[in-house]
Amino acid sequence: MSKTIRIGVPLGILLLGLVSAALMIRSRPQVERREVSFPPPLVRVLEIRKQDLRLEVSSQGTVSPRTESDLISQVAGQVIEVSPQFAAGGFFQKNDILIRIDPRDYEFAIARLEAEVAQARLQLAQEEGEASIAREEWERLAKDETPNPLVLREPQLIQARAALAAAEAALQQAQLNLDRTRIRAPFDGRIRTKKADVGQYVTPGALLAVIYAVDYAEVRLPVPDGDMAYLDCCIDYRGQSPQPLDLEVVLKSDYAQQEYTWQGKIVRVEGEIDPLTHMVTLVARVRDPYSRQQQSARPPLAVGLFVRAEIMGRTVQEAVIIPRSALRGSDRVLVIDENNRLHFRKVEVLKTEAESVVLSGGLEGGERVCLSPLDVVVDGMLMRLSQDGAETGGNQDAEGLS
Repeated sequence: MSKTIRIGVPLGILLLGLVSAALMIRSRPQVERREVSFPPPLVRVLEIRKQDLRLEVSSQGTVSPRTESDLISQVAGQVIEVSPQFAAGGFFQKNDILIRIDPRDYEFAIARLEAEVAQARLQLAQEEGEASIAREEWERLAKDETPNPLVLREPQLIQARAALAAAEAALQQAQLNLDRTRIRAPFDGRIRTKKADVGQYVTPGALLAVIYAVDYAEVRLPVPDGDMAYLDCCIDYRGQSPQPLDLEVVLKSDYAQQEYTWQGKIVRVEGEIDPLTHMVTLVARVRDPYSRQQQSARPPLAVGLFVRAEIMGRTVQEAVIIPRSALRGSDRVLVIDENNRLHFRKVEVLKTEAESVVLSGGLEGGERVCLSPLDVVVDGMLMRLSQDGAETGGNQDAEGLS
């Protein structure tokens, strides 16, 4: 192969490639330029609706009796009989005889003291007769002189009357002691703890049982001092008559794997604030806690039962309820205007709960509040609303917020 061919062939191929590349560049399509756009953030909104709202304050406590007493023996003796209801958990009525102590010693004492009373009456009658005779003789013998009290037997009469009064008092005491051998219930109630039984010898002051009344049950409910702003009650002043309270309270408890409720009233506010927890204690009362309700399987509100409480507070006019997630910081929300622009808004927070917030001002009915979390927020930025539309705010039960 000649030198010309060896050089010409590569040059021809190179030239052909250059021509082909030039033709491809000339025939390429024109590139259309477009501006890059970012869509506005997609958010969910809440449409505000104002309403009158009754606030609620939550608490919890343990049921206790309103009245609890130690049943004490006032006389000594052997227990000879107890009531069938005299057992832990037994119910009794007022004036029921719970325990009988051997009365024979006191019956013997009454018989002896009755004789002493009769003797004292006889002695008094004799002294009165002798005093009458002495006065007649003095008046007959010495009409114009003042008689000596000893002559008229006045000290003897005083002594005889005092002896009769003492004998009668001793008899009354013996009769009272005899009556105390029958230990009666002071109120309608229930036995908490039994401390005595048949055959036991008891002395004055001996503990026989611990009993409590069943007309009412009470629950001590600690409330943070800040939550007292939501309730129409306060601690009483010195010299002021206790103000009657009329706060409703709903007690709830789980028993036998079911939830039951009881209605009650707040009847008083205890006079101290706990220095450690800053709690004020309210006392709730439920009437007749052991009564059976007609056509109801609800158990009695037994002493010792743990309950949750919802205390009905004051009513707030034109309040707004929003989810707690809608609150930005401590007192701001994001409002979407009619042009779908976002704006910061400061609001007045009245009450904060675990999942919701009650506002007393800062928003108007019909306004829309952003619910969606946003990484970057700029006042006036454009928003897109979710296809689900706006939710309606404040649709919680207007009777209360827990």
